[in-house]
Amino acid sequence: MPTVIRTALPDDAPALAALHARARATYYPEGLPEEGVDGTALWRGAIERRVGHVLCAVREGRIVGVASFRTSGGEEADAMTLFQFHVDPEHWRAGIGTDLHAACVEEWRADGVRTATLEVHRENRRAQAFYVRHGWQPAEQDEGAGTHLRMRLSVPPGE
Repeated sequence: MPTVIRTALPDDAPALAALHARARATYYPEGLPEEGVDGTALWRGAIERRVGHVLCAVREGRIVGVASFRTSGGEEADAMTLFQFHVDPEHWRAGIGTDLHAACVEEWRADGVRTATLEVHRENRRAQAFYVRHGWQPAEQDEGAGTHLRMRLSVPPGE
């Protein structure tokens, strides 16, 4: 089953919101902290505003992964922040995350990005291990940084 990675479209927002909720529920066993938030509207806004980029992974016509990122802004024009990266739990360990991550890095490289950062929930050890396997390292952070761990990736230069 090949995975197709493409830019998300506004009509994908309901599927992205549902996938996002399923994935986050795996590390928030007591329930999602933002219950009652309209996830479809949030994803549609992220796609339509084009402030960053939203990629989705599609298998057999179904969205099974999503990545949302944008430039960090400020003085670091060559820095990217990965805000959301999720694979449907029903499709874990099928290579979808690896394919989606590779597409992100390829796009960042083409755009001249040199570093990328993300924050991952401290209790989400599975995701942390995934990121480490793909070259991410823990980044410096404030003491008492809360529920999330900051990670950083040095993006290899393009060829």
